[in-house]
This record gives sequence, C-alpha cells and structure tokens, in this order.
Amino acid sequence: MIIGIPKEIKDKEFRVALTPGGVGHLVQAGHRVLVETKAGVGAGFGDEEYEKVGAEILPAAAEVYSKAEMIMKVKEPLPSEYQHLREDMLLFTYLHLAACEELTKELMRRKVTSIAYETVELPDGRLPLLTPMSEVAGRMAVQIAAHYLEETHGGRGKLMGGVPGVSPADVVIVGGGTVGTNAATVALGMGAHVTIIDKNIDRLRYLEEILHGSLTTLSSNPLNIASAVEYADVVIGAVLIKGARAPHLVTREMVERMKPGSVIVDVAVDQGGCVETIHPTSHSEPIYLVNGVIHYGVPNIPGAVPRTSTHALSNATAPYALELANKGFLGAVKENPALAKGVNVYKGALTYKAVADAFGMEYTPLEKLF
Repeated sequence: MIIGIPKEIKDKEFRVALTPGGVGHLVQAGHRVLVETKAGVGAGFGDEEYEKVGAEILPAAAEVYSKAEMIMKVKEPLPSEYQHLREDMLLFTYLHLAACEELTKELMRRKVTSIAYETVELPDGRLPLLTPMSEVAGRMAVQIAAHYLEETHGGRGKLMGGVPGVSPADVVIVGGGTVGTNAATVALGMGAHVTIIDKNIDRLRYLEEILHGSLTTLSSNPLNIASAVEYADVVIGAVLIKGARAPHLVTREMVERMKPGSVIVDVAVDQGGCVETIHPTSHSEPIYLVNGVIHYGVPNIPGAVPRTSTHALSNATAPYALELANKGFLGAVKENPALAKGVNVYKGALTYKAVADAFGMEYTPLEKLF
C-alpha cells in the first residue's frame, strides 16, 4: 500500500502523523510511505530521518495526496484540503465529526473511506488512539490554567498550590475519564484543591483510591456542578461521549456566577465543548472573555508539545496503520472489530451512529455496506 503523510496546516499544529520509527515499520513490511517535505520538522524530525528509514520525500501536499492510497494525519482536513480528497482514498486521522457538519458532508459527498482515531474502540470500551492525546491534553490543561491564573495574563492572581498560610486554587474538573484523571494528577501535584465531578460513582471511588492530596469527588448533577463551578478558580471541561457532541453541563448561567479572572479550559471543545460559553480558538489567539472569565478553547492542545505528542500518537496508531496496509481496508475492518468501530464514513454513508444522530442524518451500519 502507498501511505501518504502530509504536513499539518492547522494553526500552530506541529505534530506529524508518524515518527520515523513508525514509518520504518511500514517500509520494512513492504509498503511505500510518502512524506511531505518538512512535515516532521515541528516535532523535531527532519526529512533526512524519514529518508533513512526508506520514506520518499515529496515537495508538496498535492503530490502526497494524489499518489497515496491511505492518508495518515493528526488533525481533520481543513477546507483548503478538501480538494485533495477522493473516493478511492482511505483517510486515517482524528475527525471529531459530531462537531463539524461541513466536514461530515464533504467526506460523504466525496465518498472518502474515513476512519477516526477517536472512535476506534476495543471490546472493553477503551479508545486506544484517543487515550494518548487525552493524557497529554489533561496534563497540559492544568499548566495552561496556572498560566492564565496569573494576574499578568488576566487571571485572579492565584498560585495553584498557595503557600503556607494561604489557601490554594480551587480546580473543578468536570469528567473523571482519561483527561480528568490526568488533569487531577497534575493539579494535585501542584498543591491545588481539586474537585472531580462524574456520573459514575464507581469511577469516583476508584479515583479516590489512586489520587492523593486535597481531593473532593462529587456525583454529577446540575446542582453539584453549579455549586462547584461558582467557587472554582479553574474549571476544566473533560467530558467525553464516544464520537458524539459533548453535552453542555456547565451552563451560561453557571459561568456568569464565576469570579472575574477565573479560568475555563474546555478540553472537550473539539467535540463541541461541555461549557455552553466555549467556542474553538487557536494557539495564535487562545483565549477570550465572557463576564470576565477567561475561556481557553484551543482544540489541538497537544500540538503545543509536538515532540511528546507525536511519539505518543505514533506508538498507538502505527500498529493499526500496519494492519490496514497489510490487509487492506476490508480485510482489516472485517477481522478487527476495534477498527470497524472507527469507521465513520464509507461509500458516502454515515456509519457511526453518534455522528448521524448529531445532525439528524441517516445512519447505516458498516456491515450492510460490505
């Protein structure tokens, strides 16, 4: 199979789909890998490193797209990339379609076979290709919040951990999954008081067992969320509903009761966000204010640490890419249920129910299209 890796073009997105090591595995298995020149530079990988493992370096994205049978990316195609998409192409990347109707319709119109990293799902419910970036984003969310809490960046002027005789910051995390757990680990490590809100009591019980420090757990309901958000210095949105648009658990009214200079970091913004007042921003212009509350809505948070993120992502995606290349799309998804769950669009039809439901569109089970 011919695999193409174009350079990412999203604002300050420095990750690349595969490390040279990941590319080397594909080449050793007999596949051709085409890499756009300088695709890996932002993550610290020069063209020569890819050439050493057998990749072919091409001068432009258009050439990569036109020659490749499978395109591997990090982020979803942007409008300027739509022209490169075609019916006989397999697209393997993060898509987050439930938050982007335009891209959904474009993939359907062009009949692009589309596998979303974030919906590849193991039998036990784990999301192996989403988890690494959720870990990075959760940890970074606290760093980001600490930065914007500083008065010099518009915040309340509070130190996360306080000092002896002075109370620490109150960090409220909505969602106790991978993002929430990693955020809590870092916030507790910095000495903050952390409140985690989740609907799964068994998950909260588990988190109380493994996390140490000033931790409070609350069952998720509107009253508990409203009460916690009102006293919070930092709110971190960490809600995930697999493949679906995130629900607005933190309402506009709740945000209006927050203290000026407090900070919201909604990691769920790439799925629409769990805070009603959030909207996507960019690394170039990451924040805006609502009622004096700082909102950080960058959807590609891990792009700020591309070296770490690329290694973590490539470690997870490379084995699945090799499976797709070795067996072809049909062979791989028929043999591997996890990959089959990752398919969002096939033959112009929506094959992921949560995405179809988000837009009131028709859902077609993948097996009906074989």
